Amino acid sequence: MRESNLKNMRRPIKNKRQIEPDRVYGSVDVAKFINYVMLDGKKDIARKIVYGAFDIIKNTKDENGKGNLDPIEVFDTAVSNVKPKMEVRSRRVGGANYQVPVEVRPERQLSLAFRWIISAARAKSGKSMKERLADELLAAYKEEGEAITKKINTHKMAEANKAFAHFAW
Repeated sequence: MRESNLKNMRRPIKNKRQIEPDRVYGSVDVAKFINYVMLDGKKDIARKIVYGAFDIIKNTKDENGKGNLDPIEVFDTAVSNVKPKMEVRSRRVGGANYQVPVEVRPERQLSLAFRWIISAARAKSGKSMKERLADELLAAYKEEGEAITKKINTHKMAEANKAFAHFAW
């Protein structure tokens, strides 16, 4: 391997914990999402919030008004719609700080998407958390809402700083 390729490779994480799939839907991503929703180690409450939001989504009619939506499909589509492809990182070069656009690794894409969806739901008020989470997931599913706005702003920032891309080494 060339020296430049060695620089860009990250060392592997030694003991990365394997997260078990959740009990209801059998999805590892849903189990991770529950962990992100959890506050102060109260996992049972986090499960109730996420499964409650999924029940609300399940009872929502689709665009045609015919059938009900599949919560896992809505969740997966919403998360993939919110995942950012590019972001900016601060890089200090010669006494000046530059915002350098870089591609986002897949694990970070997932964690940012989860974080943005949950923070958008927590920022709202007037409803229970499961209703706010369901609303935000449905909005992201339709490519609307605060989490999508956050992704668009991140991409705009990366696009605006494209001139500094040569500093990404």
